[in-house]
Amino acid sequence: MTDTGDRISLAEASRQSGKVMQRGSSDDLPKTASPTLQDLAECLFFTLGDGRIWLNDRRMLLIDLASVGHLRRELIDALGIERARALFTRIGYAQGARDADLVRQRWPNEDLASAFATGPRMHMLEGFVKVTTRRFEFDKERGHYLGEFLWHDSAEASEHLAAYGVASDPVCWMQTGYATGYTSRLLGKTVLFRETECRGMGAAQCRCVAKSAEAWGDEASDLAALGVEWSAPPPRPSAETAGAPSPTAPATATTPGHGPVIGLSASFIAARHLLERVATTRATVLFVGESGVGKELFARSLHDLSPRRDGPFIAVNCAAIPDTLVESELFGVDKGAFTGAVASRPGRFERASGGTLFLDEIASLTLVAQGKLLRVLQQRELERVGGARNIPVDVRVVAATNVDLRDEVRAGRFREDLFFRLNVFPVTLPPLRERRDDIPLLMDHFLAFYSREHGRSPRGFTRRATEALLNYRYPGNIREMQNLIERGVVHAPDDGLIDIIHMFRDGETMPQSAFTLLADGRLSSAPPPADDRLSPDRPTEDAERRGGDPVDALVDSGSSLTELEGRLFAAALQRHKGNVAATARALGLTRPTLEYRLRKLGLYGARDGGE
Repeated sequence: MTDTGDRISLAEASRQSGKVMQRGSSDDLPKTASPTLQDLAECLFFTLGDGRIWLNDRRMLLIDLASVGHLRRELIDALGIERARALFTRIGYAQGARDADLVRQRWPNEDLASAFATGPRMHMLEGFVKVTTRRFEFDKERGHYLGEFLWHDSAEASEHLAAYGVASDPVCWMQTGYATGYTSRLLGKTVLFRETECRGMGAAQCRCVAKSAEAWGDEASDLAALGVEWSAPPPRPSAETAGAPSPTAPATATTPGHGPVIGLSASFIAARHLLERVATTRATVLFVGESGVGKELFARSLHDLSPRRDGPFIAVNCAAIPDTLVESELFGVDKGAFTGAVASRPGRFERASGGTLFLDEIASLTLVAQGKLLRVLQQRELERVGGARNIPVDVRVVAATNVDLRDEVRAGRFREDLFFRLNVFPVTLPPLRERRDDIPLLMDHFLAFYSREHGRSPRGFTRRATEALLNYRYPGNIREMQNLIERGVVHAPDDGLIDIIHMFRDGETMPQSAFTLLADGRLSSAPPPADDRLSPDRPTEDAERRGGDPVDALVDSGSSLTELEGRLFAAALQRHKGNVAATARALGLTRPTLEYRLRKLGLYGARDGGE
């Protein structure tokens, strides 16, 4: 596409990019345009240990075609063919739009022609159909799009023929919906795909023609089936927009001024549902979960959803208060109560009056402090240290613990009566390793947050880094994930990608348990040649990405991070003929930093000292 707005075919766009395309060949998409089919395949990996399949940061399912065909038959028989067609078309449309978002997010610097050409590749990768492009032209400025495609061995047509025989109308509903959603999202206006020939109608293959909606002239029925008026659906929900209510948006409990509590996993949704049910009541809530799961954020969300939202929220870390000061900190001090008490001071209970008091790590209180706390909870009044009068308090108490209080009661370290007073409405918060579906949302959120916080601009994560974050066990839960991503934002070069070496240090590496897809379709536990850059200076030619960058060959499951770092630096030095300054520039480091690391690793003698 040119700046003048002239129409341009895919072949011309490819020539302008230095690429060659043979129109009408069996695979006439530009061979060197990124992302190639192999690029897409390398985004697909399998974490067999926890039963998940990922396409970049999207969880996928592997379902046999016969099951999809059975579902198709059930819906056609129950709803009728017209309503079933509309349903499957909308499902395909939504999937195509999500794939377009994935491509633009994962390869943001590729031109529009390459992004359009990736749609058929995604369809082939996901097993729908083999696509041959016959004609393809577009003009984004004018909103013009014209395409003609052949679909070979359509999965939908095969299932329809097996169930119902030869049809009188086209039957590749999800495929046309997918192509419509993908192209409409990229172009910014609705482009309708229609089958002019269909294998389900007895043709040798399916033939599909695509034009902008208004160019068809009779687009009303197609738009009604899609449930849209003129444009693609709203963008995929991200961590930035996760608070907006939407049928497909991740569930959030927004905490103004403290960031959102984000998630869409089943365990998170269950905890959020309990939170919403109890928020409007006066019941005492006990949050239970490992350290770092976000108990204080959930407590703030509870406060913000409650009728006490306009009152104060006071958080107390019970483990941080010395035993001798617990009573004065919680209940306050009257003037003259002890040496140095020159003025009366309200405690945390009084300061939280009309609002919420959050007692974190409640199990760390001594038995004496537990007894005094129990009296306040029962009587709803307190007596300051050195005071002579009872002060009524109107406080909702929310407690949190990272240990099992029942075990503490049995061990004699926690009062049983206090436990029952606090355990009115327990909410268990799952560890991050049990809510892996939330990890992509959290990655996006923390990347955006720490990029603003530190004034950095990394473009995202490499495939290896994404795989590592999705597969890591997170002993420190969300707090540890924050640390990893903040470290990556600080360490990675601006406008570059965050890689494993930017985030993980010794003791944070994990065994390789993800399997990726090789070019011949086999699964392998060994990482394939990476297609991502460690810095903007690294070459990106297809030949290097496919065959032989020595740095990529160094990553294996048997190396510690220190060994990996040493081998990476050695290979980088070898590539730059021992020139430390050039190596530092390529890695996005300063020369003194690189020299320090080389000395520590015993590699400083490998340089020649040249600039």
